[in-house]
Amino acid sequence: MWFIQPKQDYIPEIPWKHADEPAIMAWQIRARNYNTFVTNTILFVLTLINIGAAYAMSLLAETLFFSFLVGGGAFLFFMLISMSVTHDTTILVYRFTETLAEEYSWKPQEAAAASFLKWSAIILLPIVGVLILMDPSLVIAGIGPLGMGLMAWIMGSQQAKQSNSRHEEWTWEKTEHIKVWRKRSIIALTYQWKPFSKNSYYRPRTHFIFCRADELDERIQLFKEHLPDAEYEEGKVNVL
Repeated sequence: MWFIQPKQDYIPEIPWKHADEPAIMAWQIRARNYNTFVTNTILFVLTLINIGAAYAMSLLAETLFFSFLVGGGAFLFFMLISMSVTHDTTILVYRFTETLAEEYSWKPQEAAAASFLKWSAIILLPIVGVLILMDPSLVIAGIGPLGMGLMAWIMGSQQAKQSNSRHEEWTWEKTEHIKVWRKRSIIALTYQWKPFSKNSYYRPRTHFIFCRADELDERIQLFKEHLPDAEYEEGKVNVL
């Protein structure tokens, strides 16, 4: 989850393009770098659907105990799948020199989720097997562990095919406007940018910088010191 920050220090391991220039600040964070209102709304709707699906599956059990077991297991499984879709996170690593900023980012949940689903399937499958021997009507409960194993295999295959690391760099000394959204600890740096085309014009471009709440004031102060001419304000930031 986004609130479980990575313990490993990735900063020394990153292949920074401008490592020869001394850094004035660098940090890493795991965050949901998108509009969370939309995904929270989607998760709420999916939760209602999952409750209905889990209840329908619980009706297949003949006893109250097995009904709770099947229904609860199904709801947990459905919610894990739903949250893996709506609440994905990104590890962001920043490095700022006097003139340039670099950002490396990647999504770590594919490997974590695949590992969790794999071991959950390994642990639950023999338990469900014993329950089926006790009550053959619970054979449908085997869908849960088998589904977890299938999802782990699919996610592992996708991860092997995709490179999920992304790199960005920009000249942050040209920042004209700084906006801070304290609710989500986001600093938006806006500057004039010209696309790589002959007939293009300069246009505003914004980089969203994610910080830890306990480090936000320190980051703000550093930006103010190095960007004394930039306009500063606080308020909600529209993250895409």
